[in-house]
Amino acid sequence: MNVREWALITFTILAQMSVGSFIVLGVVHYFVGKKSGEKQADELSDRALLAIGPVLALGMAASLLHLGNPLNAYKAVTNLGTSWLSREIFFGVLFAVAGAVFAVMQWKKIATFQIRNLVAILAAVIGVALVYSMAMVYMMPTRPGWNLVTTPLAFFTTTLLLGVLAMGAAFVANYWYVQSKNPGCASEQCVLLRDSLRWFAVASIVLLGFQFVLLPLWVALMAGPATASAAMLVGEFGGVFALRLAFVFLGAGVLGIFLFRAASSPGQEKVMGTVAYLAFALVLVGEVLGRFLFYATATHFGLQ
Repeated sequence: MNVREWALITFTILAQMSVGSFIVLGVVHYFVGKKSGEKQADELSDRALLAIGPVLALGMAASLLHLGNPLNAYKAVTNLGTSWLSREIFFGVLFAVAGAVFAVMQWKKIATFQIRNLVAILAAVIGVALVYSMAMVYMMPTRPGWNLVTTPLAFFTTTLLLGVLAMGAAFVANYWYVQSKNPGCASEQCVLLRDSLRWFAVASIVLLGFQFVLLPLWVALMAGPATASAAMLVGEFGGVFALRLAFVFLGAGVLGIFLFRAASSPGQEKVMGTVAYLAFALVLVGEVLGRFLFYATATHFGLQ
């Protein structure tokens, strides 16, 4: 694979993780606000919000490497009516702007809680449009291994899985920061952290199950129109495919179970934090390997 394809891997993974993280963070903030009040919800989530912007910015910067001349990037949004690539770029920029507006409003406490939530919902909807546009870019008849229903399903599954585990790691880091600054205020945050991580663990296990349905379905669907791609996936790249499955299974499945158990037992915060970090790292590596396979096994026919 060349630099441009690695740029696409970086962009798609980081952009999807950013969207998933934003959605997960918004859901958690809403329900924690209802349960424990706005102050506790902000204490849990505000610092985690700061991590999303740089991740998205890094992904969008990497996407410029895919262009022959990055200075002409602005021209890519001139065909919104007909081009999914233009829509992908448009929604990417729009999501970054909407997310930044919400972050400023949230940190400065501009407007009411309800209005900020509406801005967050708008940004999340734009994020969903970004991921959908990203998937539709690859739905082309000349790439039969991509032109399958599994492509958008896989992109959205990656979005949610990385979002859940990234926010789990971010919440752990935020808790240790809060505890170091004011130990007396950290007790309720600890309860909220453990509650959140239990739900994250369940979500990761469910999403893992969905992935393990999608992967064999992808191979099966490729066997007809993209036999060469299917052969590469289980042949030439069989080892990478096995590693991809192992990393995701260990991170989202095995460690997901350990995370649920640790989060259910008060006093296990250090173990819980270590498991959350490791689960995120393993799944991130697994998803990068999966996206590598997505590009490396692509075959085409007809005109490019």
